[in-house]
Parts: sequence; C-alpha cells; structure tokens
Amino acid sequence: MQFLALSGSLRRESVNSAMLRAAKRLAPTPIDVQLCAVLGELPLFNPDHLDQPGEAVRRLWHAVAQADALIFASPEYAHGVTGTIKNALDWLVSFEPFAFKPVAVINTSPRAHHADAALRETLTTMAAHVVEPASVSLPLLGAHLDEEAMVNSPEWAPAIRAILQALAEGVASNHRGADPASPYQSR
Repeated sequence: MQFLALSGSLRRESVNSAMLRAAKRLAPTPIDVQLCAVLGELPLFNPDHLDQPGEAVRRLWHAVAQADALIFASPEYAHGVTGTIKNALDWLVSFEPFAFKPVAVINTSPRAHHADAALRETLTTMAAHVVEPASVSLPLLGAHLDEEAMVNSPEWAPAIRAILQALAEGVASNHRGADPASPYQSR
C-alpha cells in the first residue's frame, strides 16, 4: 500500500516535513510512505497550461495516480493554507485520479485550526475522501523534536503509526466502497 506524503512547508527544518519523514520510517509493512519532493518545483497554476503542464506537474500527477492515499501536513500562514499546498491542489483540481482518493490531514500545531479547516474544505470540495480517524492534530510545534526524536519517541511514534494504520483502514474501506455489491459504501 503506497501513501504519498505532501508537506505544505518548503523550510528545511519544517516540523511538518520532519513528521512526514518520521512517518516514512515508522510505516508498518505493507505501507510504503513516499515523500512528494516536487511541490517546490511546481509552476504557479495556470489553466492555460493544463495541456502542456511541464515536468514537475507530470511528476506530481504520476505520484498521485500511483498512490493509494495521500497524507497532507501543512503549517498555517495568515489563517490559511500555504501557497505550496494551494498551488499543488490547484494542479490537482481537474486531475481525475485525485477524485475519491483517501486522504489524511495532519495538523502539527493545535493553534493552526484555520488552515486545517480550510484544507479539509478544499479537499472535500475536490471530492477527496478525508479519512477522519487518520486526520488528527499532533501538537508537535514547539516540542523541539526533529525526525529522529519523533521516530524514537514513546509518545509520538505510536501516534504516527496509528495515523498510518487508520489511513490504511480508510483505503481498504474505500476499495470496498468502490464495489457496487459491497455493503460498505464509503461515498
């Protein structure tokens, strides 16, 4: 099962990126977390360029299409999502493989509730399947933890693993929901 992790921060020392790297290291088999490294390379969204979007956008589209689920972790800037995440989502608006994709929204700062709500609203509007048990707040901002500390933390490592497991269960439920004969309709 492949999860694509998207950080809304391009900062080298980002707690959101560190948490996603820790998730990659903590992922239990058969989950494989891949970090989306192309977000900082995306051109500003322009619908006139959808027919010839460029290499970075094609790499984003390919990674999203290959993923069973997406994990978003983004800071809040001026009570909203970062331009990095908004631009990536704009490139995915009309990308059909994104629709109904299971997603987790991780909020690493309890005070970043505006961006968390805005991101959830945008994802829902784009027909993503927000997996609520995997979409949580982890109060990591200000805890002064890097990736290594998160991986070795008796508090945070199990919490990150629980998010991944909940997302995996959401993927399984989503797949069952895709079967018209299934009693587990998720959409």
